[in-house]
Order: sequence, then C-alpha cells, then structure tokens
Amino acid sequence: MNDPDLLAPSVDPNKKALGIRRVSARNEASTRSVMMVRDHVVITDEKESNTGPTPLEMTLSSLLGCEGVIINRCAEAMKFSYTAVDMEADGEVDQRGSRGVQGVRPYFNWVKLKIRVHTDETQDRFERLTKNVEYRCPVMNLFKSADVDVQIMWERIEP
Repeated sequence: MNDPDLLAPSVDPNKKALGIRRVSARNEASTRSVMMVRDHVVITDEKESNTGPTPLEMTLSSLLGCEGVIINRCAEAMKFSYTAVDMEADGEVDQRGSRGVQGVRPYFNWVKLKIRVHTDETQDRFERLTKNVEYRCPVMNLFKSADVDVQIMWERIEP
C-alpha cells in the first residue's frame, strides 16, 4: 500500500519493535475481578453488583483511550494543532451470546464512535489526521478484525 496521505512510520519499518503487555487478576468466585496493570488497580464487574464497569464497557473504554493516544501521536507527527478531543462510544451486544445461545456472537455487533476534535486546522488536514488514526489504532483494528461494524463520526470543532 503506497498511500500518500499515510504518515511515515515513526520507527524503523525493517526492525521489529515487539513489546509484551502483562495484566494479572483475581476473581473470588463472583462476577467481580480485580486486575493489576503495572501499579494500577482495575476492577470489572457486572451491572447488578456494580463495583466497576463491565468487561465490555472496559473494551469500549480501551477503544476511546487508544483513540486518544493515536490522535495525539498522529497530531504530533503532522504538527497538527488541537486543544481537546471529546469521545463517546456505544456498542450493541446480544446478551444471549455470552449466555451460551449457539449462533449468537458473544461480543459487539456494532460500535458507534463520536469523536469531536477541537482545532482550527483545515478540513483537509483534519481528514488526513482521521485517516491516519483509523489506520494506526490497535484497538479499533481489533474490533474491525473481529467483524464488528465500526461506525465513526468525526467532527471538527472550531474554537
């Protein structure tokens, strides 16, 4: 793929840059799990006991967090000026899938994102930024590879 809108890689494309991510968890025979991520405690639970977000809500949180990181990295590479990004994610899940109904997927059918970038950059540069973010975002590409219908509404908000 030789797309002139895509930014050059920020690493040597011929040298592997592998990394390992590690998370540990404990579950005490309930819907609640407590994870350690480096020095951070993360809790997931189901809505009924409500001591933390559900695991699927955490995947949407990871998607938004990843978008924020990749927007920042692409903006830095482009020298793209922005002051903030507001993001929302909704996802549809048929709960029958995680409860064992055959033929029903246990994860998202679709995810809709609203991403509002506060910038005075031109529309052309904004579109180049969005294209690069969608190309590079690891979590978004995981969703797409899992055949989740990812719909993204990008909006440029002028200050």
